[in-house]
Amino acid sequence: MSSFHPRRTDREIEAKDEIGSIMKHGKYAVIGMSRKDEPYVVTLSYGYDEQNGRLYFHCAPKGMKLDFIAENPYVCATVIEDRGYVEENCEHLFSSLVIRGKMRDVKELTEKKHGLDVLLHHLEDDPATIKERNIKDDSSYDKVVILSLDITSIVGKHYK
Repeated sequence: MSSFHPRRTDREIEAKDEIGSIMKHGKYAVIGMSRKDEPYVVTLSYGYDEQNGRLYFHCAPKGMKLDFIAENPYVCATVIEDRGYVEENCEHLFSSLVIRGKMRDVKELTEKKHGLDVLLHHLEDDPATIKERNIKDDSSYDKVVILSLDITSIVGKHYK
């Protein structure tokens, strides 16, 4: 996978704590995928597993994203912290991350549970309520697909 660096190196985010902060505060990622000569982009909410260097997503057991991942698991994603457009300056204040890695459908139950926990704790103030409503027992995990994006690189850029 090719390496990417911003043309304007003065805008590059290199500090791991700043990258981690953007990942922790973001709620969704835009995922770019391809198969043969066909591109596909989808926006998904995520959970950030900082300790293991991955993002977790959930989706239905069938769908276009799963078809694309089955053919080509290498994806590129972006997470954006939008701080707004500055009128009359023609400027936009932002931080963004370009994330590359390999997406996979998590099959093992222990990791599925972990991935869902990461996702819910990232997105919800009270994840227990969601779990109580949707996860009755281990068989409930058969009804949802947990995807893992195992991150191989992150490049950040900001304009403050």
